Amino acid sequence: MPDFPSPPIAPTRPHTREHHGESVEDPYWWMRDLEDPQLRDHLEAENAYAEEMTAHLAPLRETLYDEIRSRVKEDDLSVPVASGPWWYLARTAEGKQYSVQVRVPRREGEGRPDPEAGVLPGEEVVLDGNLEAGDSEFFSLGALTVSPDHRLLAFATDTAGDERFDLVVREVTTGRVLDTSVRGIGYGVEFSADGDYVFYTRVDDAWRPHQLWRHRVGDDPAQDVLVHQEDDERFWMGVSGSRDERWLLLGLGSKTTSEVWMLDAADPEGEWRVVAPRRDGVEYDVEPASDRLLVVHNADSPDFDLAWAPLDATSHEQWLPLLDSGEGERFAGVDAFDGASVLSLRTGGQPAVRVLPRDVTSVSGHGTPWDVDVDEPVRTVGLGDNPEPGQSAIQVVTESWTTPRTVLDVDLATGARTVLKRQPVLGDFDASDYLEHREWVRAQDGTEVPVSVVRRRGVEPDGTNPGLLSAYGAYEISSDPYFSVARLGLLDRGVVVAVAHVRGGGEMGRAWYDGGKMLAKANSFTDTVDVGRHLVERGWVAPDRLGLEGGSAGGLLVGAAVNLAPDLFRVVHAAVPFVDALTTILQPELPLTVGEWEEWGNPLEDPEVYAAMRAYTPYENVRAQAYPAVLATSSLHDTRVYVTEPAKWVARLRTTVVDDPAERPVLLRTEMSAGHGGRSGRYAAWEQVAWEWAFVLDRLGATERVRPEGSVTV
Repeated sequence: MPDFPSPPIAPTRPHTREHHGESVEDPYWWMRDLEDPQLRDHLEAENAYAEEMTAHLAPLRETLYDEIRSRVKEDDLSVPVASGPWWYLARTAEGKQYSVQVRVPRREGEGRPDPEAGVLPGEEVVLDGNLEAGDSEFFSLGALTVSPDHRLLAFATDTAGDERFDLVVREVTTGRVLDTSVRGIGYGVEFSADGDYVFYTRVDDAWRPHQLWRHRVGDDPAQDVLVHQEDDERFWMGVSGSRDERWLLLGLGSKTTSEVWMLDAADPEGEWRVVAPRRDGVEYDVEPASDRLLVVHNADSPDFDLAWAPLDATSHEQWLPLLDSGEGERFAGVDAFDGASVLSLRTGGQPAVRVLPRDVTSVSGHGTPWDVDVDEPVRTVGLGDNPEPGQSAIQVVTESWTTPRTVLDVDLATGARTVLKRQPVLGDFDASDYLEHREWVRAQDGTEVPVSVVRRRGVEPDGTNPGLLSAYGAYEISSDPYFSVARLGLLDRGVVVAVAHVRGGGEMGRAWYDGGKMLAKANSFTDTVDVGRHLVERGWVAPDRLGLEGGSAGGLLVGAAVNLAPDLFRVVHAAVPFVDALTTILQPELPLTVGEWEEWGNPLEDPEVYAAMRAYTPYENVRAQAYPAVLATSSLHDTRVYVTEPAKWVARLRTTVVDDPAERPVLLRTEMSAGHGGRSGRYAAWEQVAWEWAFVLDRLGATERVRPEGSVTV
């Protein structure tokens, strides 16, 4: 047995939690204080330990990084998007971390600029993310919008990762800065019609956007006007503009209820009008459509319907039926154009786009709906960037687990499709070398759970393969197919990649979501275990070569699943994991907590919710037996899931489970200059992925690339 470095042992301090007649000792409670110097010292020690334990993987990390980079076209342009007198697009350049937003004049009689061309005639830089980031280790945009006359740019930047942004307003053509006075705001910024004002949100101490403010460009922020304050701690807010730029919209929403307010963008100092006052349990969204409003709502169906209302509507009683969701459908949103309305929905467990042609001769104002055709049986399809209401054709984006992202131009009148751009993948990539399909797994309660299975051609269910299973299962968020250059590094090493579409997600409609939340939350975890066992029983994965990964709420899933079935997995990766969920949800003063009660339940007031969460919270259910190898990753400035949670979880794993540092190391790696999404910048993100997957591949015994027939690549 070779010598291994000793892992950091977290200090303990006595603390007792008492709720509903139960006393729970939590010796790592002190880690809640993010300013405690001892916590930072401990995180640094954990990072050093993780590096020392994985030093032998440095060549593999470099290889994985090089593979990703070799397949990416680093000098690239996005599909140009028409807006007013300009074509807007994004440019990436070799060696640059961030994209550059540019625009070129839109001249009558000239078609769309060639996205494969170099610098285009008349090109103007709108925003260079590399210049704005400067020397900052982290850089993120919380807003990027151009005024309706295309003269001004407003953008908001975060250089810490804590999702608080500083606003900048400047002239696009000259680059002259007009305003940098508004700081520490939330996501989203919108101009008034004349560009004289911007509307922005501010967050409270719990990081909840709770105020909408109006700021006159160039004025002292002390003169800003508070437009709306949301005092119900369950509700978040967001500001947006309509496609025709006539309206500003304020959306207010909890997990179960929503409300929308509107303002004439030409009257920034006017009174906002509520479209329909909130009703508990009713969610709706509004899309201005010229002379009317389109409303997607769940007032009559849990899977939502489409209605229309007068432009000046002030009550749900003015909503008139337009299209009801059918069996197996879940309406998600609607976009209005002069020639048609476009509905985004799920049908048969997959995304779809449905076009409703405008027909002024019909009572509803719309003709017979038709769905946009897609080629792959398992795929994602959705609207791209379509800023103009007068478009006769729309951008639609489609991709699958094995097909690169493709931007289509779809004619609203005929349905004709034109490929505008397919994501280039360099090197020896051939999509036909990879296979994907969907299977159904019978869960322990009889529910049929879908799972996506992706593999390289030649990999068969013979019981010998390494496998990596991922799942999320929360907030009605669906784990839909997406193409990943980085994932090719797994597939090329013979790894069977599977995605479990467990309850708590949105794949199969609202009932699927309800079946994995609140007191039914445990279904998300048992579904994951059942899918993992299915992969082994079907022969897709060897019994001792299955890995599991998930992030955020998916990290909670990882922690809970490994407590349920530690012998099923060889290695687990929990990213920014919500593994101390009960402790967090018991503290209403923490970010997100009050709003989360509609997702998990309120354990403060409800003993049944407390008992349910107590039974599955990963941190409190670690058992004294052998666990798989564990990698927990986090970020110091994450405001959604504090680094406290994975740090506590790892500390308890170290002192509880049967340890074997050779086969089952337990590691914590914290990004010290990042937020919930990890590192910013594409090269930094590739390095992070390579580090994490090198650890997983090593544990799965899958570090070498294989040929389709199974032989190792020399």
